[in-house]
Amino acid sequence: PPAVISGLSDSRHLKLGIIGYGGRGSHLIRGAGFATKEWTDTVSENARKNKLDKQFETFMTQEDLNVSLVGVCDLFDVRAEQCIDASKNEIRPGGKPKQTATRYTHYTDLLNIKDIDAVIVATPDHWHSRITIDAAKAGKNVYCEKGLTRTFDEAIKVYNEVKKTGITFQLGHQNRQVDANEKAKQIIKQGLLGKINLVELATNRNSPWGAWVWGIHPEGNAQTIDWDTFQEPSPNKIPFGEEALRRFFRWRCWFDYGTGLSGDLLSHDFDAINQIMDLGIPKYASSSGGIYFYKDGRDVPDVWNATFEYPDKDLTILYSATLSSNDPRGNRIMGHDATMQMGGQSGGGSVHGFIVKADSESTRYKDRLESGIISTQYPIYTYSPGSKQIDGITSATSRYFANKGLLYTYREGKRVDPTHLHVKDWLDAIRSGGQPKCDIEQALHEAVACHMATESYLQGKQMEWHEDTHTIEPVDKSKV
Repeated sequence: PPAVISGLSDSRHLKLGIIGYGGRGSHLIRGAGFATKEWTDTVSENARKNKLDKQFETFMTQEDLNVSLVGVCDLFDVRAEQCIDASKNEIRPGGKPKQTATRYTHYTDLLNIKDIDAVIVATPDHWHSRITIDAAKAGKNVYCEKGLTRTFDEAIKVYNEVKKTGITFQLGHQNRQVDANEKAKQIIKQGLLGKINLVELATNRNSPWGAWVWGIHPEGNAQTIDWDTFQEPSPNKIPFGEEALRRFFRWRCWFDYGTGLSGDLLSHDFDAINQIMDLGIPKYASSSGGIYFYKDGRDVPDVWNATFEYPDKDLTILYSATLSSNDPRGNRIMGHDATMQMGGQSGGGSVHGFIVKADSESTRYKDRLESGIISTQYPIYTYSPGSKQIDGITSATSRYFANKGLLYTYREGKRVDPTHLHVKDWLDAIRSGGQPKCDIEQALHEAVACHMATESYLQGKQMEWHEDTHTIEPVDKSKV
């Protein structure tokens, strides 16, 4: 398993900027060691009331990453102010911060600041490519949230620019830091599952919050929100008003700003499977679905199914998502000799473990099944870190990510936030000159796979990846 802490984080003090301090941006900044006073007050009070609530302890005992938060750019005044507050809050690992963040109106102003070493990009997806490319050109290292970009073409442009400039790039898949995935990888490498031809990935949510119907901030208005800048890169423009407010705070519901299920949720599961099985980019992808439950003006589907074909690996990945049923199916890697069930209802007794069960028709375990040493009723392997206890997690979204193992992992019995480990991994790579775990190569795999599925939905056609030209196009059925 990965070491708890490598000693690199103390070598060189780094100065960070953040572009987009919303729900995810604030979590990333906590991962770097900065939280708002309101947040530290709330979670310390929660811990006082409930001894099992470990959020405050997890934050305060995370490693001091030896960074300052020196710049913020957000298009909503309230969020920018919160970020400045976080940058100077003394309740943090490592004590009193060295510097207070300055607000910049436009992200280019922040990128022009010479002594900023690195930026976290946590804007909505439609801004990712332009900001990441400009940051790379300015020589800034980038941690970019997933999905990598809004469109396929943007993903290729980001890839090319990061390769050309040589900046240290990390895509925000904190699952790369989750112990269970490394354990699963070892088991598959050892051949315990036998030949694998089908992998099933699933998303189940059943709450407005889980379907991106997020709160519209009472202070959001034409004065506090820079709507024109927000919608600048989006294909369709609308004037500021009620609809614009909905789109600003619930942006994941529209293809103008993101890719819905594809970039938000499939991307995590695909990246985790790619981490475990080293699959790379699929040759073909197709998808279908519709808006069957949330008839609220969105244009991204709330029920969506996608398949990815790897003919050279004799493998299909099947992804199935619904935002209107909460029965957690979990993810399954199905082998000829055994099946691995991850997360979901199995979980090996915990929220982010897995179990391996022998197949009744297995060749590898045939003798042991016949003699009763192994039973198909019971797992032949269980990985169960931590306990079932999940803090005072109120939102369905948090509970969903906890079940997927994305809220925390365990290192030598100590609970750690994978987001913190993922930010640390990126900062360590900046200092050492190495590559972080979800570098631009890994990022490209996830982005292309997800964009192939998205394009298949939008075009109603199966898509094909051409490795030699880095292009995708609809499959020409007449040639088959």
